[in-house]
Amino acid sequence: MIDHIISKEIVERAVLVGLITPRQDEAKATEYLAELAFLADTAGAETVQTFLQRLDYPNPRTYVGKGKLEEIRDFVENNDIGMVIFDDDLTSKQVANIESELKVKILDRTSLILDIFAKRAQTANAKTQVELAQYQYLLPRLTRMWTHLERQRGGIGMRGPGETQIETDRRIILNKISLLKEELKAIDKQKAVQRKNRGKLTRVALVGYTNVGKSTLMNLLSKSDVFAENKLFATLDTTVRKVIIDNLPFLLTDTVGFIRKLPTHLVDSFKSTLDEVREADILVHVVDISHPNFEEQIEVVDRTLREVCNGADKPMLLVFNKIDAFSYTPKDADDLTPKTRENVSLDELKASWMAKMNDNCVFISAKKGTNIDELKHKLYEMAKEVHLTRFPYNDFLFQKYDEEQE
Repeated sequence: MIDHIISKEIVERAVLVGLITPRQDEAKATEYLAELAFLADTAGAETVQTFLQRLDYPNPRTYVGKGKLEEIRDFVENNDIGMVIFDDDLTSKQVANIESELKVKILDRTSLILDIFAKRAQTANAKTQVELAQYQYLLPRLTRMWTHLERQRGGIGMRGPGETQIETDRRIILNKISLLKEELKAIDKQKAVQRKNRGKLTRVALVGYTNVGKSTLMNLLSKSDVFAENKLFATLDTTVRKVIIDNLPFLLTDTVGFIRKLPTHLVDSFKSTLDEVREADILVHVVDISHPNFEEQIEVVDRTLREVCNGADKPMLLVFNKIDAFSYTPKDADDLTPKTRENVSLDELKASWMAKMNDNCVFISAKKGTNIDELKHKLYEMAKEVHLTRFPYNDFLFQKYDEEQE
């Protein structure tokens, strides 16, 4: 596997760089850099400074303009900076030109995410998926690599007439990608057998943006001990637990979190993980309502789900988590300025989203255990509906149980 970009032992000092463009205003660009800083922190780096430049489009040679690059170079030289991370994917030409100017390690958003994935992967499945994504990322960037990958398999007989080093490296990487895809096919078959062996139990999948509290909610509902922390992509490996609410058993799955600007090939690499989402009967979309741009995160997840599930229309429960961390600045009674995300109350958000979702949403705190009974009730009703389509003769059992509860 390709070595990690960031050492586990050494905390590297980093500078972040982003752009303000006609398609990305200053507020959004600033938020993207804040998320990039969170990614850097998750990878083990310390963000020292951020730089933003207003351009119509990225400079094809150096991403930012000449003057801004010189400003970044001066800061790097004077502040013991070990790497510079860019908020968008860079071409091999851009990386080579920037490295030549700054003389430090250059990363982009995708390479940073891949490093985090490599650290987080625990099972053979996740490790294989990450390795495939790494090689797919590396392939179009070979022009800047000074490597001799053929030594991994022996150079004799590997080089064709007149074949360059890059051509040899590309062929070796393509072979590795092919082998990894075959490994994932075998894993997919094993996973399919496992899903088949689970019988006809209703399947519920937790989905959502990364770091919204899915694993914490999983622990709460299943009374298990799934790893959870305040880091991006804390969960890479799919976890399945049997949950019983009242008299109804179902399978609950915790899945990898989504994120903006997630490359297509990375999503493709995690096909076997996302199969759990495709085959779920019910989706529980967990949202961090305390995040200032949770609506955009909802859109990112919805868009990814449409791609993953091929537009399949599945029953969905929207769970707004972290209401304990929600805060806002109330407007003065005489203030006539328009309402913004910062001065809308939680009650107003509840009313608006319950109207949008036909009351098919719930507001909770998984950390504090707030409103979990309401969540369980909604899950129970949705799972019961799916269960009865498979076992209609159980209807009288539910009726008897509901009568006893009343």
